[in-house]
Amino acid sequence: MAQRYGGEFSPDSTPKKQGTLRHATPQRGRSRAVILGLAGIPLLVTAFGAGPTGLAANLIAFASIALAAWLTREGLEAEEAYNARTISRRPAIPRKLFGAVLTGLGVGIATFDGGLVNGVLYGVIAAALHITAFGFDPMKNKVAEGVDDFQNERVAKAVDEAEAHLTNMAELAAETKDRVLIARVDAFRTTAREMFRTVENDPRDLPAARRYLGVYLQGARDATKQYVDLTRRSENADAKASYMALLDDLEANFTAKTQKLLTNNKDALNIEIDVLRDRLQREGITLR
Repeated sequence: MAQRYGGEFSPDSTPKKQGTLRHATPQRGRSRAVILGLAGIPLLVTAFGAGPTGLAANLIAFASIALAAWLTREGLEAEEAYNARTISRRPAIPRKLFGAVLTGLGVGIATFDGGLVNGVLYGVIAAALHITAFGFDPMKNKVAEGVDDFQNERVAKAVDEAEAHLTNMAELAAETKDRVLIARVDAFRTTAREMFRTVENDPRDLPAARRYLGVYLQGARDATKQYVDLTRRSENADAKASYMALLDDLEANFTAKTQKLLTNNKDALNIEIDVLRDRLQREGITLR
């Protein structure tokens, strides 16, 4: 039996909005992660006046808290990427959960001199406060309603690979320390993600967009690498102008393709409505 997709224009579905991206940066959560890392600095300062045992304990506690802060920040970024997508795999590593465990371990070791019970209690409280402040990691895959697991997996894999190309482009652009270039690459990434969201909202668009998500983005990444390698040797105004023109062309093509995908979906809706109207008329129901 044929399976019906639960796309944007299907009955009882929520229309997708063009141009809506959910890549807002969780600044508040990241600030808390920075504060968490700073909280371990007093342990590092007092470690060298506490004797051999105290030195080892304080250094281990500091390392645990510092690693917890780093994992928590990484977990927040992974959660941000997860929330920004309609179809997404859950993070492979629960970084925020590991951060909570390491925070509890660090605090427990730091307060161990007050007794085993006190150390354990402080550690548990610290871990609980970490979870309260940062929450848990996403624990399940995000899928599109009405779409089978195979199609969800195909879309998630394609978008993961496309995001990897965009991330690599941003990292390469950052090496140039050219603010204009970095901003231009960021603008292109935003445009490309418009297409990602369109495909995620309706996986039927994946075959038509696969070349854009794969070949074209890989080409854009390779072109970025070539330009950055060239600028390492010397500044080249012509090369920069050529690269910027390439980004302009790519962005225009991505925008046009995204618009075409949305238009094709509207055409599919019109066909669906016409078929439904004909069927109702055959049943003797006249529509105004």
